[in-house]
Amino acid sequence: MTTKKIMVGKIPIGAGSPVAIQSMTNTKTRDVEATTAQIEALVEAGCELIRVSVPDDESVEALPALIKSATVPLIADIHFRADLAIKSIEAGVAKIRINPGNIGAREKVAAVVLAAKKAGVPIRIGVNSGSLSKTVRALDVPAAQKLVASALENISLLEELDFDNIVVSVKSSDVMETIEAYRSLAGQVDYPLHLGVTESGTRETGALRSAVGLGALLADGIGDTIRVSLAADPVEEIDVARQILQAVGARRFYPEVIACPTCARCEIDLFPLARELKDRLKSSGKPLKVAVMGCVVNGPGEAADADVGLAAGQGKGVIFRGGQAVKTVPEAEFLSALLAAVDEI
Repeated sequence: MTTKKIMVGKIPIGAGSPVAIQSMTNTKTRDVEATTAQIEALVEAGCELIRVSVPDDESVEALPALIKSATVPLIADIHFRADLAIKSIEAGVAKIRINPGNIGAREKVAAVVLAAKKAGVPIRIGVNSGSLSKTVRALDVPAAQKLVASALENISLLEELDFDNIVVSVKSSDVMETIEAYRSLAGQVDYPLHLGVTESGTRETGALRSAVGLGALLADGIGDTIRVSLAADPVEEIDVARQILQAVGARRFYPEVIACPTCARCEIDLFPLARELKDRLKSSGKPLKVAVMGCVVNGPGEAADADVGLAAGQGKGVIFRGGQAVKTVPEAEFLSALLAAVDEI
């Protein structure tokens, strides 16, 4: 889906730009030292946009120091208090996230919009299934359409205030509800869409539910920036987001390791090899496909189709590079031979 381009600091969102990866700190924002450390950890992991919660005046006061030290754009997450949104903009954040419905009267929303417009700061309209207005909740429509109705209502309000520097999200903790809402909204607006399955769960469950929801949307061409919401260290969200984007072909971050699930024909210790290879290749930015195969049925074909591959059996294996068998090595040398073959490309 084609959307307009919005700039968040120096990061473009929409209009075919690479899908940007976001996360959110869970430290107390007023604790500059702890929040700075978490921001740095997120950046090191590959996060491109970072949101911080701004629930009070002390958090606003911490923003200049956080912004000064951060190497990626910072986004202020605001609820209920228009004054905190305005102060965050004045402090220099690259974007704010609000739910206009809980900011208060129209004049308060207008004041926030005016500040954002003067500063050239985009606003994300963040609609969540858990924070819909009473009016929207009372609508006799499916839950996904309530999310869309709330988003459209808030978009209209900002447009009436002559503001279109907008990003939109319609998140639900229900995966299918999330998919339905984004698909519907994508057909009605051209603003960049921030994807997420909100409150998706713990590391394992949340990763799976996010992969299903975000993967389906990204495969449809929907989504300009994503945040994987895990009940875990925010740094863990980045690897999951990268894997989702890579799985659907939206972006490539490191070599893709494919491995056979094994059966009675497998005669090597394949699982530890595949895990170790994946971990060792994470720091490589090469967009390669690496195959680790443990039998003679599919092994040679899969290994030859990959950029680098191993077709193994009975304690030895053939290393493939660029579709050609290059050498045979004993099992003890599988990992080093595969890494060397990757380095040679």
